[in-house]
Amino acid sequence: MKLSPVLRSLATALRIPVLTRESSAMRLAKPIVGQTQLTYPVSPFSTTAKLQARNSKRPRTDPRITLIRYHLHHPLNPRPLRLSRLRSLRHWTIHRAAQLVMHRDRLLRDRELERQYNAMRAACEELRLGVGDGGRLYRQAVSRKGIFGGPRVAEGGGVVGNGGIPIEYARAQTEGPSRGGWDEGWTRG
Repeated sequence: MKLSPVLRSLATALRIPVLTRESSAMRLAKPIVGQTQLTYPVSPFSTTAKLQARNSKRPRTDPRITLIRYHLHHPLNPRPLRLSRLRSLRHWTIHRAAQLVMHRDRLLRDRELERQYNAMRAACEELRLGVGDGGRLYRQAVSRKGIFGGPRVAEGGGVVGNGGIPIEYARAQTEGPSRGGWDEGWTRG
């Protein structure tokens, strides 16, 4: 498999091993070059402190990057998809059109929600001002009397309040979930 010069230079720059497809017999037939160990110590031409400092400051390869490269370019991985110019243009056009449609739908939905919110706010303001009944209906609707009060005994002996539980909750607030879980068969009264 022959690589283009651009791909070969990219592989060299990113330190990616270039994999060629050759049979295992050809691989075994190649002589092993560069794997012999020298028995005598090799010293550089100069043993100055500058050379030793240069070796200690040499950039070290990050093992995380090595692992990422290994798994990205493993021979068993499928090759990445590469789109031609025309297919890329088609893909971009369709994607952009879908984004525009979603943006338009989002704007329409936001406008509808804003219209509903404004209508509800106007209705609440109308009730608060009390055009017909002086605001009595609005005051009763937002009244929170007795909601957080504990069980009080009235003068007649009846219990007033609901045990300190807001009406918005189905049960008293506890540290954990209920023992029985959700009761699907529960009905009011």
